[in-house]
Amino acid sequence: MRWFLYALPGLAFAALIVWVAIPLVRGDDPSDLPSALIDQAAPATDLPGLPGRGPGFTTADLGGEVMLVNVFASWCVPCLAEHPVLTRLAAEEGLTIHAINYRDAPDDALAWLGRHGDPFARIGSDPEGRAGIDWGITGVPETFVIDAAGRVRFRFAGPVMPEIAAERILPLVEALR
Repeated sequence: MRWFLYALPGLAFAALIVWVAIPLVRGDDPSDLPSALIDQAAPATDLPGLPGRGPGFTTADLGGEVMLVNVFASWCVPCLAEHPVLTRLAAEEGLTIHAINYRDAPDDALAWLGRHGDPFARIGSDPEGRAGIDWGITGVPETFVIDAAGRVRFRFAGPVMPEIAAERILPLVEALR
């Protein structure tokens, strides 16, 4: 019985290794976080705009066409990495992109957009993060594909890089159009 007490920590460690290794061996993508919003209507959203930029972002802005909703912040380094990709999707692919500026000072967001460009049709300011909770975000950036009926069809957690746009987002957008 004493050998079992000595072996127990080793068995626990082996179980932990197997638990971590299985998703890696299967090739699971850690950015594929489950979302209760998939195939559901987009959450009710009514956010004010950034000062001097125009109207904010509401649920009424969703639907009628396939579009993206991107959650970003000026303090978010990965948001800067994905920004050229979003700009290209808006300019070259004609994709409408709305945004939620998450837990950010409006003046900081405006300065950031002034430096890096503004591909967004509408931006809602969410300085307290309440809309982020409704959308179920786990961090920034996150991007959602919304179909013409205003339903969430895809969620991507993390920066949208060129390969993600080409392999996952654009094929879905084309299929939904």
